[in-house]
Order: sequence, then structure tokens, then C-alpha cells
Amino acid sequence: MLLLVSNIVDDESRLSLLLFSPTTCKNPNLKKCDEPLASPLPHTAFTSSSVFSNGYAPGYAKLNRRGGAGGWSPLDSDHYQWLQVDLGTRRQVSAIATQGRYSSSDWTTKYRLLYSDTGRNWKPYHQDGNIWAFSGNSNSESSVRHELQHGIVARFLRLVPLDWSEEGRIGLRIEVYGCFYWADVINFDGQGVISYRFKVKKMKIIKDVIALRFKTSESDGVILHGEGQQGDYITLELDKAKLLLQINLGSNQYGSILGHTSVTTGSLLDDNHWHSVVIERYRRNVNFTLDRHTQHFRTNGEFDHLDLDYELSFGGMPYSGKPGGGGKKNFKGCMESINYNGDNITDLARRKKLDTSTFRNLSFSCVETHTFPVFFNATSFLQLPGRANHNTLSVGFHFRTWNPYGLLLFSNLDDGTLEVSLKDGKIAVHINVTNAARNYRADLTSGSGLNDGQWHAIRLVAKENFAMLTIDGDEASAVRSTSPLSITTGGTYHLGGYFLQTLFPPSQQSFQGCMQAILVDDQPADLHAVEKGTVGAFENVSLDMCAIIDRCMPNHCEHGGRCMQTWDGFSCTCDGTGYTGATCHTSIYEPSCEAYKHLGRSSDTYWIDPDGSGPLGPFKVNCNMTEDKVWTTVINNLPPKTAITGSSRERRTILQVNYSASMAQVTAITTSAEYCEQHIAYSCRMSRLLNTPDGTPYTWWVGRGNEKHFYWGGSGPGIQKCACGIDRNCTDAKYDCNCDADAKQWREDSGLLIYKEHLPVSQVAVGDTNRPGSEARLTVGPLSCQGDDNYWNAASFTTPSSYLHFATFQGETSADIAFYFKTSAPYGVFLENLGNTDFIRLELKSPHVVSFSFDVGNGPVELTVQSTTPLNDDLWHRVTAERNVKESVLLVDQVYRASRPAPAQGHTRLELFSQLYVGAAGGQRGFLGCIRALRMNGVTLDLEERAKVTPGVKPGCQGHCTSFGMYCQNGGKCVEKYNGYLCDCTATAYDGPFCTRDVGGFFEAGALVRYSFLPEAVAGASRDSRMLTHEQKAREVNLTKEEVAFSFSTSSAPAILLYVSSKTRDYLAVVLRPNGSLQVRYNLGGLREPFTINVDERNLANGQTHTIKMSRVDRSLDHYPAVSYKLPDASDTQFNLVKSLFLGKVFETGHVDPLLIESYNTPGFIGCLSRVEFNGIAPLKTALRTDSSSPAAHLGKLVESNCGASPLTIPPMSAATDPWHLDNTDAEFPFNEERVIPDGVNRDSAIIGGIIAVVIFTILCTLLFLIRYMFRHKGTYHTNEAKSGGGESAGESADTAIMGTDNPETIDESKKEWFI
Repeated sequence: MLLLVSNIVDDESRLSLLLFSPTTCKNPNLKKCDEPLASPLPHTAFTSSSVFSNGYAPGYAKLNRRGGAGGWSPLDSDHYQWLQVDLGTRRQVSAIATQGRYSSSDWTTKYRLLYSDTGRNWKPYHQDGNIWAFSGNSNSESSVRHELQHGIVARFLRLVPLDWSEEGRIGLRIEVYGCFYWADVINFDGQGVISYRFKVKKMKIIKDVIALRFKTSESDGVILHGEGQQGDYITLELDKAKLLLQINLGSNQYGSILGHTSVTTGSLLDDNHWHSVVIERYRRNVNFTLDRHTQHFRTNGEFDHLDLDYELSFGGMPYSGKPGGGGKKNFKGCMESINYNGDNITDLARRKKLDTSTFRNLSFSCVETHTFPVFFNATSFLQLPGRANHNTLSVGFHFRTWNPYGLLLFSNLDDGTLEVSLKDGKIAVHINVTNAARNYRADLTSGSGLNDGQWHAIRLVAKENFAMLTIDGDEASAVRSTSPLSITTGGTYHLGGYFLQTLFPPSQQSFQGCMQAILVDDQPADLHAVEKGTVGAFENVSLDMCAIIDRCMPNHCEHGGRCMQTWDGFSCTCDGTGYTGATCHTSIYEPSCEAYKHLGRSSDTYWIDPDGSGPLGPFKVNCNMTEDKVWTTVINNLPPKTAITGSSRERRTILQVNYSASMAQVTAITTSAEYCEQHIAYSCRMSRLLNTPDGTPYTWWVGRGNEKHFYWGGSGPGIQKCACGIDRNCTDAKYDCNCDADAKQWREDSGLLIYKEHLPVSQVAVGDTNRPGSEARLTVGPLSCQGDDNYWNAASFTTPSSYLHFATFQGETSADIAFYFKTSAPYGVFLENLGNTDFIRLELKSPHVVSFSFDVGNGPVELTVQSTTPLNDDLWHRVTAERNVKESVLLVDQVYRASRPAPAQGHTRLELFSQLYVGAAGGQRGFLGCIRALRMNGVTLDLEERAKVTPGVKPGCQGHCTSFGMYCQNGGKCVEKYNGYLCDCTATAYDGPFCTRDVGGFFEAGALVRYSFLPEAVAGASRDSRMLTHEQKAREVNLTKEEVAFSFSTSSAPAILLYVSSKTRDYLAVVLRPNGSLQVRYNLGGLREPFTINVDERNLANGQTHTIKMSRVDRSLDHYPAVSYKLPDASDTQFNLVKSLFLGKVFETGHVDPLLIESYNTPGFIGCLSRVEFNGIAPLKTALRTDSSSPAAHLGKLVESNCGASPLTIPPMSAATDPWHLDNTDAEFPFNEERVIPDGVNRDSAIIGGIIAVVIFTILCTLLFLIRYMFRHKGTYHTNEAKSGGGESAGESADTAIMGTDNPETIDESKKEWFI
């Protein structure tokens, strides 16, 4: 510690390294702590529970010695035997070695190590959170040595054999390794306080290093305290046997800066064993270490110095103290090796250099307490004698446990039973007395939460007609009973368990925990006599030891998970944390919007967790999935156009920009993103912005890393200009920002900040709004980032011997690995990392089996999952593996899962030292294929960067469409990208990232869409070939099949939904008749009348959505649901010279069915059409996305709408449940009648076009009258205007409807989009 302090300098970065580096500084000249400690000891230093005979005495139990019978053996080989060594003084012990008894069949195969300073109050050696059982010998001669993971300091050691040779008996020879230990000790009596006076009156301390060791049997007490008049303080105290550090580096009088920081660590610290504490502080960074477990934290507030006055007190508070003032107990117990910033406090006190006047009798040796704890397990009991045939019962004891249930005491009375038990953390007393006259019963219940691991005192007194139960000495809350009662004691008491047969057995059978201070009939129990076997009896009880373990300290429940424990184990409650698993290690959210898109999700607000199991918590973002990009947006709290006044260069106004996520979380997004942008705008009137490129800026902004930036939106780093200065279009050419011209009119400088390493904007400092007439308004838009490099970070392994190597994987107690792979090979190792004996490996063992294997010191463990489908199908598969102190889990494709609980006792730390190999295991069984998005404990490994310099491995991986192409719906084509894929929806009637968003339009009266068929389009030629000049002569186009699909909703009938015309008399029409029923009309020639098929008489003009799907091949006509019809044999099968397709209304030159014109064409279709497809083209979508070369156009008012996105069933719905209802719609845009499609024909153009159409119509009518009897063949001209007095069509067919369904309640409408 002194070496650490002496190297601290005033350089912050170097000090941080010294304080927070896990590496311990070692002096190479120091002698290693590995001296034999037992061999030099005399025979009298060895004692034991028993001796088989004189030659087997414990003094012969020295390693490699052959004296006596060659070692120690007890009289009986059972679990009550022990061998003890007195090292003479306290020593530091680092290792232990054992042998069996020389040349015999006697050895010990497993043992436990206890240690103590006094030969009493033993403490078992702990390792990996358990009472450790050391593996022993397998023969009598070989020596087995164990290095202690954590060195111990003790005078007495006791070895307790747990298992031994099957051929013989217990046999032991031992050696203990370690070195000399010495420390100044001070005994604190609960009254005295040591005052360490500073050399100056006031100390302004920027760094502290405080170290000490303590032991106590008290659960509360102040260990050290210092305070200053400015409100600073530091206090270290025991609070309910936990260590509490409170520190305040300063608060202000307004309360806007609150510096109080409180951190708790440890538990069960009142066990009267030594505990080590180290506090290291530099500025606001603190390391708080208790018994090798370190917490790192930063103090609250904004101040760095600890301002203390006069002194630092050890052992209590000499003054009122803060926080809480007086009333806090002083420390009672022992402290040693107290160091404060290099000063040895205990040595200074010994040399009387410090004020110790408050001590009545200062002692430099530790005064031991005289408690005698008893440790119970599930099979234990302790039987003690008491007074028999007495009319008063009085028992008391202290207990501690984690279990909510257990039997504390049971006694058979002379005429009844007494039971004291723990039920749901409360004490329950049941006294039952039975005599000839009647049964008497008294029940008492008191306390709550008594299974908290703390010591609790019970006192029970019962006599005639009276019983009283007192908990923790609180007489005021004692529970009394005055039920009729007559007590006659039985004389025997069982504590901790009762396993005998009795007429009235207890409700509980056993207890797991500790007891001490046992009183029976007002007399202390003589447990020493019990230990010697002269009084009472016991079974499976550990005397003079409390081996309670806090399995929640350190807390293995991560990310705020709540730890719940019993005596044998712990569990984690992860509710509300955003994590799952046995230790709340695994995030339940995806790392990015990119990941959500590739699960088939659409645009929405999502929780993301960029580092998975890392320290960053999940947070909400807006995900916008476009056709080719995925945008992640994080909003901030700065209102648009925030007004700023009264700022100057000397006193700038600082606007803080806070986001919906922390800066660390936002940084995780920008770091992995391909591109980020943030819009910033400064509106000004007589308020200058940046001044000149060489001058001092009036305004700047602060980005990531708290760096100031002097460029503005639309510019770049190092260029002190605005966007207009870059584009050279500022309102005043002399300046590089519009606002710098200092004009009296409102101006604005705005643009995008796109240098993602600087984003997001966290502050803006404005400095020119204090002059008369000066005004400014600031807007900082949300941060938007596109892409996720981590998600697509991939490498392709092209040879079996190729691999990538990375730094050793650090996952000692908790490790998770997640990645995607694709391969066509039948096997291969994904990754491997080795230690001395420990290892971790993930492997494809066969086309159907993935294996996760590891060893943490308990032997190899392998988990395998078997997929029902081959995994070498060259598709992406997801693998997730996790190992922690509770369990190990392997998950493949989120479906196939295998898990295994960790052993209750054993090693828990995964200790690796080799490099991490990805793609092979020592060159064997190399992986062939791609690995992507490899993340280990929340850190994504950069496979691409390492692959660039590694032979046999290529960065990136192609072929994403094989796995993700399924998400491209409705005929969308999957297009490969280097870092993903996109869905090309060009040839479909849909839009969106997955071609699932309906493209629809709302037709007002008179609106229509016309699509002109060119021969190239029908024949499927390329787009370039459709760009031929109009002079090119068109070839005739004839169809023998049609595929038609669309959805509609309307409340008006009759109407033409779809009409396909030709240059002959052939046509296809889908119409709504006046009664709202649907009719399909085909005229292919050969028949006198068109072939018509009527839907049943349901009214489909009911304002609800209906979907039409039909197809014709030759004479076969089908629809969905599947019903087939045949055109008459006389009908032609060829649709000749297809010309145009109309939606909503027909406006055609050429032959048009006169019935349709007269009865259906005016005023035209009013309602919604969507998802319109005809033979692989999307006429409505083409019209809505029109350009100058488009074959589609529209007339009238057509509004693009998502009206077909959420279809309804036939039965009417209420407005509350109607998906079309505006209040309920979840569509991307609300329906808006006034919204006209971009680039469409505007209203004025429609009017002019209508006038021209009327003129043309008049001319055509005249021509028609002249020539209608002269030319009667396909190709004659007809008007499309309806004649007056038209009625319903008379030629309706009675055939079964082909477009509907027999059951109107189950019409198969277009489904609403759901992604799974």
C-alpha cells in the first residue's frame, strides 16, 4: 500500500491507472511466502480429536516423516475427527499439503480446513463462494499440495476429514506453507476513539488511501469518521453487520448539487473474524475493497476535493458528525494495520503520537469474546438437559439463518409438547398440554424477516396461565398469552432438529443456521461439556463454529437483479431489469434496429441493448425501416426554436441537450453505425454565430467527449463555416454564415452535422444576444444513425486450417457468446480458448448437432443440441451460449435449447490464458463457412479487420438472401448487399422494407387510372426496350391467360372497378352492380353476349374491404378461394390486342361495352382501391409513382392512401373496433383527402383536361353517327360517356359467383401484416 501511495503523482491519467489497475506491484527482492511452518513445530503443537494408539499420535503427522506408526489416525473413522496444529503465533498461510499414513492403507481423500486465532470460534476456508472441500490422497506415499486461492492469517489450523480410504481408515501427514506475519493491533472498547490530527487546520484532499483490518462480534459501530465545516465528510461504519461507506465531497446551499454518496458492501461481518478494508479515492473515482471484492464508483456532485477540518477519527465519532449526527455506536472490537495516506495509525498510537485520551484502558492486544456458536445442517440436532417436573419453563438463545422455515427448539413436556419454530421469517411458539380433564394450547407469534442472516435473540418464559415471547430484547413489543395453561417440564430440549418418533411431532423437522448464547432454565448451556461428551448429545453439529455463508455477497445477480437466498443456494429475480437467465446476464432485447429488421419487424419504437450483457442498460429508440436502410433515432428534450437572450462572449448562455438515453448508450449507437446525422439550426436577428474563420466564434457546440466544435451544420471539422459558406451562397458574400452579417431581418444557418465521432450534440454555448434588438432561436434535431456495423461484421473461412486469433477471453464467473454462422461443411470448431486445464469451446459436431463444452476445474462439461433440420444448409443460424455460477445454457436458432445446472460445490472460475481462436481449435477440425456478429460478454469482435491481414480468411460474407429472402413478401425480390440485403418491390403492388405495405389510392368522383400496355411490357422485355420511340410499329399482343388481384372498399354502386380494353371488341371488366354485388364480364369473341359471372347477392358496397383474386388460362377461370369455371366452348380463348387497363372509370377511344358506359361509368368509382396487380404489373402503384416515361397516368383527384392496409370482415364493425376508423388506425400516415400524390396531375390540370375531353367527345360523337353502320368490326370508335336513362344490366348470368364465397362470414380478406 505504501508503494502505491508513493507513486501517486498529480497526473490524473497516471493516477487512475495506479488506482484502478488490477495488477499488484511486487518487489522482486521480497522472499516468497512459502516456508514450511508445521515441520519445525514440536509434537505438543499437534492435537487431535482422538488417537488410535500411542504410535498414531498427532505429533507424528508431519509430511514425509516416518516416526511412530507413520502418521496420525483417530480412534474412530467418522466425521467427528480432526487434526489441529498450533503455529505458535499468527502466521500467513499460503498452501497446504497432505499424505497418507506411511506404508499403510490409511489416507484421507477429502478434507476441510478450519482456522482460528485462539483455538476457538473456528472459521472454515471459503473458495468460490462455498465452504471448500480439498481433494486429498489416493495412496499413502504421494503428496498432494493445494495453493490457497486466498491466503489466510491464523495461529491455529484444523483439518477435518470428510472421506477416507475404503481399504483402511483415516490417515494423515501434513505440511503447512506460509511466512511470518506481524501487525500492530488495537483493542477498541466501544468508548475510546483515536484522533489523527492533520498538520494543518484544514485539509483539501484530492486523493486518499485508507487501509485497515478489523474483527468484531457487534453488528453496528463507526470505524472511521472525518468532516469539515463546509459539509464534506467521510464515514466508514458497520450497519447491521454490513460495511457502509458514506462520502460527500461537497453540496451547494441551493440544493442543485448533492454530493452525498452511500455504498454498502459485505455482510455477516460480526463473525469475530478478521476482515480487510481498502478505500482508494482520486477525485470522484473510488475503489472500495472488502476481503478482495472491489466496488468501483464515482461520487455524486461536481467537486473533487475532500475538505476536512482538524482530524480523522478511528473507532467512532468524537463530535456530532454527519450524516445523522450523534447516536451512532462506537466500534467495539479489534483493528490492525491501520494506514492513512502512508501513515501507520496503529504504530503512531503505540508510540503515543496520537490522542487516545478517550480510552479508559488502551490495549494493544485483541480481547477475545467468549461466544460458543453451534452450526446446524439439515440432519443436525443438539440435545441439552434441563430441569424436569418444574412448573416454569425458561429458554433463550441467539440464532441466524437465511431459511424462512426451521425447527429451533422442541421439548416433550411431562404432559404435552413445546415447539419454537421459524415460519415465513416469523417466530411461532406452540405449547400443547394434555391431561385427563382437557387439552390446553397456547400459540405465540412475533417478529418478521428474521431469516435475514442477522443474529436475533429469543427469550421464552412459560408458567401457569402465562407465556411471554420476546424478540431481540424488545420488552415493549413482547407477545404475551394468558390462556389457561399448566406447565410441567420434561427435562430434555432438542435444538435445531428433532428426528425421534413422538405422538405429537413438530411441524418442522430441522434447522439450517447457527445458534449461540443458549440458556436452558436460566442457566447457560455448557457446550464445552457437550463437546467432550459428558453432557447432552448431538448429531452432525459443528461446535464452536458458525459456517453461515452470504451467497448474495458478492451479488452474482447482474444488471440490478435481486438476489434471494436460502442456506444452500441463491436465485435471482430479474423482473423489470431487461435481462434474463439464472443470473440476469442475458439481455432480452436485440442490439440494434438492424437486428429487429432482420427478424421481420417493421418501423416502430423498440428497446435495444447495444452491448447485450455488458454494463449498458437497454433503452428506447425509434426504428425506421425503409426499403434500403434502417434508421435509429434518439430524441432530445430541447424544444424547437428555443429562444436565447442576454448572452455575450463573456457570459454565454449554455443550453444543455439531454437525450432519451445516456451519453454512453448513445455513443454505442454512433460507434457501430455506418452513418449518423443531426440537424442543427440557428435562427437569428442581429445575433452573430461563428464570426469569421479566423476569429473567435460567438457560438459553439459541445459533442461527444465534451469537446468544443466551431463548425456548424452543413460544414465539417476544422472549417469554421456554415453551410452557406461551404456552398458560397450566404446572403452577404463577405461572411461564411448568414447570421454573421448581423442583419436586422431574420436569417437562419442550418444543416446536418454528419461527423459521427463528434455526435451527439450535448451542449450549445450561445454568445451574442445581449444587444438591443438581438434575438436568436436554436433547434437541435434528434440524432439519426443508419446501419449497424457490428451486426454485419463477418469473416469467411475458406480453408480448414484458417483461423482468427484475439486476446484471451475474460469470463471468469459469467460468460456469454453469441454469433451467426452459415456453412455447407458437416463439422467445424467455431471458437476455442484454453487454460492450464480450463477451456471453453463451441463446435459444429455434425450437420445436426452444435456442442458447447468447457471445464472450470470440476471436469469437462458438454452441452449439445440437436436440430431437426440440417445446420449445414448454407443458411444463417444463430448460436447463443452462456455459462455462469448457476448454470450453463446452449441455444440454437432460438428454438433448440440445452441447459445444465452448476454443481453445488466446486470451482466456479473459468481461468484461461491462451489466445482466443475463432474458426479452429489448434488447427484441428477447422470451420469452413461464415461467422458473423460474434459477441462475447457484450463486446463485438472485429472479425473483418482481423480477416484483412489473415491468410485463408476473407472479410465479409455474401449470400444473405438465402437466409433472409423469406422476408421479401408479395413477389418482392431479395437483392444482395455487402452488409445485408434489401427487398426490391418495383414489380409488386406493395412498398416497404419487406414489400408488405399496401399501395392504395382513394378515388373521388370522376377519378380514374389508365395504364397503357406496350408490347414489350406484355412480353416481359427489359425496361430499356420499353423506351423505344413512338414511331416504332407495335406488334400485336394477345393473351391466353390473365392474373388479376386487387382490394376495394366503397359505399357507392354501381361502379367499374377494373376494365381492360383492346383494339378489338375483346375486354375484361370487374364491376359492382347497382345492388352492390360483384360481376365479372369477359368478351373474347365468339359469343353474342359477354360471358358474365355474378357474385352472390351480398352487398359488397358496404364500406368494408374486399379482396379479389382471379386467373384465367384458356377457357378455365379460377378465383380464390379456389372455384373453377369454364368459358363456353363457343368462346374464343385469346384476348386480342390488349390496349389499356382502367381503374375507377373508363375513358377510352375504341369499342367499349355500351351497357357498362350507360349503367356503370357515371359518376365513376368512389372509394379505395389497393394492391392492384394484373399479369405481373402494378398499374395503381405505377400511376402513384408516375414520371414522364411512365405508361400509367391518372385523371381527377386521386389521393394515395393506406386504406387497404387493415381489411375488415363482412359483418359491420363499430367505430371503436373498426381498423379503418381514423382514431384506431395504426398506419404510417393518417388518411387525408387533401393530400395529392407527388408529381400527379393537379386540380387545374384536371379541369383543363376535362374541357379538352368534352370537345374531343363531341367530335367523336359526330364521327360515330356517320360511320357506325359503315364499319362493324373490331377497332371502331365509341365514346365512353353514359347515355341518359341507363338502367341495370338485363343480361345478368345466374352462374355461381366466382369472386366471393359461400359463407359471407368467412371471406378470406387480405390479412393484416404480422411478423414473427
